[in-house]
Amino acid sequence: MKIKALLLVLSLTSVFSFAQEKIKYSKEQKKEMNQYLFNEGFNTASPKKISTIILKDNNEYQGYSKSWEKQKGQILSITIEDADTGNTKKFEAKDIAEMYLYANDAEKNVKAVQFISNIRNYSTKKFKKQTSDERIHFVNQTVSLKNKKESKEFLMQVINPDFAESIEVYHDPFASTTATTGFAGAPAFGGGVTKSYYVKKGDKVMWLHKDDFEENYDFLFGDNAEFMKKYPKKSIEWDYFSFLVNEYTEMVNG
Repeated sequence: MKIKALLLVLSLTSVFSFAQEKIKYSKEQKKEMNQYLFNEGFNTASPKKISTIILKDNNEYQGYSKSWEKQKGQILSITIEDADTGNTKKFEAKDIAEMYLYANDAEKNVKAVQFISNIRNYSTKKFKKQTSDERIHFVNQTVSLKNKKESKEFLMQVINPDFAESIEVYHDPFASTTATTGFAGAPAFGGGVTKSYYVKKGDKVMWLHKDDFEENYDFLFGDNAEFMKKYPKKSIEWDYFSFLVNEYTEMVNG
């Protein structure tokens, strides 16, 4: 037992030392880590395309999005017009397991302009995600908004559906972005990085701001020694967050 305890201490010490190391990445590595791999977050839905709502009792409804009730941008309820009957029906978030909507064309156009107006996006983001015609996935989550409000059930947009096995990331409708630098009439340089998301790992859902990233780094990634050795927290930046979530997911799940 003493030997096992000693080995455990040595293992934890090793992981801790990894977290303290500082790695100097190459320009190519930094370019790869700077890529934004999350889907674009949308705050409105198309009233012209059929939305799908799946309730917790497994009943499914389809219709056109008419209106919704929100708190700090997160969805508390949604009202749809039934695709077959034309009748409207309101669904509370607490009764919905998941839903699929389509982005509103007007908001997609705004996203496209924002993309074009910042040169940094050309090397870090994919334009097609700004104008996606794919269904947007929302799931029911119980969360405290900004880690301050009373926990409630909301319908939150999953922005990493392709690599959400270990860490699920949700759009923060009220997230701000880092400042950009530009000249009148010309595309801006730098900035434009989203400062916050909602994140779920295990049973915990929290609001994660860039200022709290280092504090929560061990919680998010510290259970994988290989990851911590390759990406110690003293060597990374908030700008790499989507890449790090994807990389961690690949390491954990193969």
